[in-house]
Amino acid sequence: MPSSHATTGITDMSMHAPSGGLMVAVSATFKRDLTLLLRRRGEVLNPLVFFALVITLFPIGISPDPQLLAEIAPGLLWVAALLAALLSLDSLFRSDYDDGSLEQLLLAPQPLAALSLAKVAVHWLLTGLPLALMAPILGIMLALPAGSYLILALSLALGTASLSLIGAIGAALTVGLARGGVLLSLLVLPLYIPVLIFGAGAVQAAILGDGIAAHIAILGALLAISLMLAPWAIAASLRISING
Repeated sequence: MPSSHATTGITDMSMHAPSGGLMVAVSATFKRDLTLLLRRRGEVLNPLVFFALVITLFPIGISPDPQLLAEIAPGLLWVAALLAALLSLDSLFRSDYDDGSLEQLLLAPQPLAALSLAKVAVHWLLTGLPLALMAPILGIMLALPAGSYLILALSLALGTASLSLIGAIGAALTVGLARGGVLLSLLVLPLYIPVLIFGAGAVQAAILGDGIAAHIAILGALLAISLMLAPWAIAASLRISING
């Protein structure tokens, strides 16, 4: 019969194993996806190149008038960033589905929602965050007032995180389809509209000198709601796609 001291040690190990195992699994998933995406630099660069091309072509196609460009700049930058983020969503779970590792995630003892959140975090880190940092540079081409650059970057950083979480639900639902890119766009674009409205509104308010706190607060609230609900929706969508 084991001693009370040994029994206490076993109990302590069993109490700490689940949380430690979860953090190790989430960290391993994050590092794995980050390494794989950095090896496929084309998938990382495509959204950024698309974003830059769209912003570069608009002054040529519309008008080089600085006043006109400054008026349309907030909406244009946000729409271009939204479409650029959408461009990379289809591959979020696709490679894992093709090589069978997605099924292993479903069989893992750790919650699928937490592992999915790690994958979405990598997508935002290599897509949404670079778009947010790149936007002020492109804003110079659109004659955007200097005082709005920080708000543009902040709103895009918050907004693209929500876009990644919401878009991952559509990517999970369409991962089993051979050509799910169009369906993915139809599923997630209506859900992107609130983020687009308040993101562009924050930049417009900064240009006009109005209060930006309400817009940023709403973007933060949308991100908080997405963080609470989206991981579970992603996990359910992946199970539906894999198991039917």
